[in-house]
Amino acid sequence: MKNNKSIIDKLTALWALNESGLGGFLHVFNTPFTGLIVGGISILLISLIAFYAENKWQAILKALLIVLIIKMAVSPYSPFGAYVAVSFQALFGALLFSNFSWKGATLMMLGMVTFLESALQKLLILTIVYGTELWEAINIYGAWVQKKLEFVSETSTSSLLVTIYLLVYGVCGILAGFFIKSLIKIISSSPKADFYLEPDDIAVKIKTSKVSIKTKIIWVWLITVAIIVLAFTVFGGHLFGWQKGIYIMLRSFLILMLWYLVIGPLLLKLVKKYLHKKESQYKDDITNAMDLFPYFRQIISYTWKETKHLKGYTRFKHFMANSISNCIHFKMPT
Repeated sequence: MKNNKSIIDKLTALWALNESGLGGFLHVFNTPFTGLIVGGISILLISLIAFYAENKWQAILKALLIVLIIKMAVSPYSPFGAYVAVSFQALFGALLFSNFSWKGATLMMLGMVTFLESALQKLLILTIVYGTELWEAINIYGAWVQKKLEFVSETSTSSLLVTIYLLVYGVCGILAGFFIKSLIKIISSSPKADFYLEPDDIAVKIKTSKVSIKTKIIWVWLITVAIIVLAFTVFGGHLFGWQKGIYIMLRSFLILMLWYLVIGPLLLKLVKKYLHKKESQYKDDITNAMDLFPYFRQIISYTWKETKHLKGYTRFKHFMANSISNCIHFKMPT
């Protein structure tokens, strides 16, 4: 049991590194599949915590609080939606693993539901910011393309794109479940030998740029508004026009300002206030987790080189499994 506690602590530290390091980096660059990459690694680590823990609910909730506190400290400019996503993954995982046995179906359900939540969150934000006009603009582009191709479909372009988008996320979630099951099998059957490695540095160099995030938001907003306005003014015909374009621009601008200046900071303040209350309770766990970051980064780099003799998917699978195995069996040099 003591050994399992050490493993769970290291898995929690890996989860925090994934969220605050990789997650913070991808949020800065606003990559379209952040939910798939960061979310996939998160549910893998949540599943492993549940695999090694006796009280799965308690272990996952404790790990979640530690991860959120570290995320708040190391990656303070992550959006509120990132906190919602990681909390949903943990709570849904704790619910599943506390009530269902360890089978592939449980892992596939976890992957599919959490991936769909990430996709729906993005669609909801787009609809709130740009309104139904966004989907109208997509339908206008679709109708124009169909006319050029002399192809007529009764299905709206926006419905088709949303269906494909959700289908991709859902299928990726199911595949992630299969992948996690195979990784757990490799990790649990690997030799439990202690792993030692000297860190090449002792400082955690994870930085995000507030300016770069703001610049990204502005550019994404300008490009999206331009695309919507062009759809209405150029392809929309006499039913729309530039008045509609100005309305969309002003509406989305006001909603973004309201979110980033009022609602977003207020919600983040409430979350951070709650996490600050818990910080003293888990002070030692947080310190120990962050102390492991430099070692973990070097272990991951070492493992990537160690698996260079493998190719493609086989290399990726064994790299993931061996990285986690080396990290959880890692011992601090004395």
